[in-house]
Amino acid sequence: MTGPLAGEDFKRLPGAGRKVALTFDCGGTAGGDRQVLETLEARGVPASFFMTGLFARRNPDLARVIAARYPLGNHSMTHPKFNTLTSAQRSAEVEAAAEALAEAAGRPADALFRFPYGICNKESIGEVNAAGYVSVGWTVDSAGWRGTSGGANTATVVDRVTKALEPGAIVLMHIGTTSASDPSKVDVTALPRLLDAITAQGYGYTTLLDFFRPAPGVRRPWTG
Repeated sequence: MTGPLAGEDFKRLPGAGRKVALTFDCGGTAGGDRQVLETLEARGVPASFFMTGLFARRNPDLARVIAARYPLGNHSMTHPKFNTLTSAQRSAEVEAAAEALAEAAGRPADALFRFPYGICNKESIGEVNAAGYVSVGWTVDSAGWRGTSGGANTATVVDRVTKALEPGAIVLMHIGTTSASDPSKVDVTALPRLLDAITAQGYGYTTLLDFFRPAPGVRRPWTG
């Protein structure tokens, strides 16, 4: 991938106006997935999802449902810290995830990549660009992944996100839990209140593909 979408880890959507992009990372458990999807559908709110290859393999039915309704991005195979890997290992993570996502979801992932933990540099961004992906970060992390044991709750999620809202903001949330010792699903339970708060501030919603869709004729990742 070359041109204006290359070389950057996008942390907001340029020219989006008063719209925000809700994004959900899928890398831990699948708990709460039905509640998230039902809430989005009931309110007609679009969103984008980033999924690891391991998550897709463990939850193929969910991967297929999400891929049929929403943009689906590559989030690596095993969610490692990319700064600890060689270039070859990083490429292997991206490619293995692409293959796992395509198999589980029934279609290739969209041309969107999110680095695990948001750790990236010019070299690793260039690598995923070369593989056909736009690198997408976030404007604000809801921090619901901390769980109730880490002090997260509906109020903290709503407060963190609404304080950081700006035109084109990309909001990071998570499906399920990230810790076996804490079964709370704070982002899941906070979502209805958060949507109310975002709407109350006069913002609408969009998806990442509205801004990062490849031009006609550009191949999708790993499809030749």
